[in-house]
Amino acid sequence: MADFNFELVSPERLLLSERVTEVVIPASEGEMTVMANHAPTMTTIKPGVVTVKAADGKVSRYVVFGGFADILPTGCTLLAESAVRAEEVDHAAIEKRIEAAKAELEDGAHSDEHRTRVETFLAELTQLNGILVAF
Repeated sequence: MADFNFELVSPERLLLSERVTEVVIPASEGEMTVMANHAPTMTTIKPGVVTVKAADGKVSRYVVFGGFADILPTGCTLLAESAVRAEEVDHAAIEKRIEAAKAELEDGAHSDEHRTRVETFLAELTQLNGILVAF
């Protein structure tokens, strides 16, 4: 299977830079599987799990909290707002994010557009929290 360059970058650090055969990313419109020779695409990322299959067959998972991905036929760069290895995720921190989103909704002084964004983010965090129970 053909491989390509993949980089996962957060504001804190470069988490991963290696040759991979496949990456599954939580795109805003649904999960996307990126492989070599993928059509050029740029997409936003929602909170979720990025699954990376390295060229040697090893699979690793990372939890991301938004960002965007730049996909080219020769590679993919995912710029995450925040990211950690799935094994290192702090469940209490996710619960704090969920509570903060709930508190923001209860505040009530937001436009309809802002409220919709917060509700969507809350739903994505809640779904992510359920997924992470399996890890």
